[in-house]
Amino acid sequence: MRPALLLPILLLTLACSSKLERAKAEDLIRKEYPVVVPVAVPEKASAEKGSPEYLRLVALKESLDKSGWFDSSVSAEGARESFTFRLKPSAPKDIKAAPKGFSMPAAEAVFVRAVRMEPTREGARVAYEIRLDKPTAQFPIFQSLHPDARIGQSKQRHATFERRRGSWELTGTDETFRKAE
Repeated sequence: MRPALLLPILLLTLACSSKLERAKAEDLIRKEYPVVVPVAVPEKASAEKGSPEYLRLVALKESLDKSGWFDSSVSAEGARESFTFRLKPSAPKDIKAAPKGFSMPAAEAVFVRAVRMEPTREGARVAYEIRLDKPTAQFPIFQSLHPDARIGQSKQRHATFERRRGSWELTGTDETFRKAE
């Protein structure tokens, strides 16, 4: 074979590599981050006294009362108690109305690194880590609901990749939070 033909064939072979490279996977996943880790505050909620949900609502009420951003009230209905939360006009503007209540950013989660890559029939599955970062003023409220949450704590997520038109594409993740604006 002539050397002039060998170079283009070699370059084409390298360009069409079927294995997903770790750096490529990390670059594609990194574009999806950072994401906002929110605290959900229901407008109304009720729970049976002494239940885990009741204890969570009591912790939420105490944290919201300390913040001064919400008016909260509790009313007894037999063995259940109903909690009502209303946003005060003086509350920070980043607390937004959400379906059935309010949502406020507690922190961001940032991409750290890919930790494991597995080939699949359709493409590849990648396990990666995210880290809780950049707490907001609402982070203590988040911590009252999730006492084990700490800034700098890592969690594992998963992404799927497929090979399309000669290149790798990120087709999905199991991330539940939305991208930061």
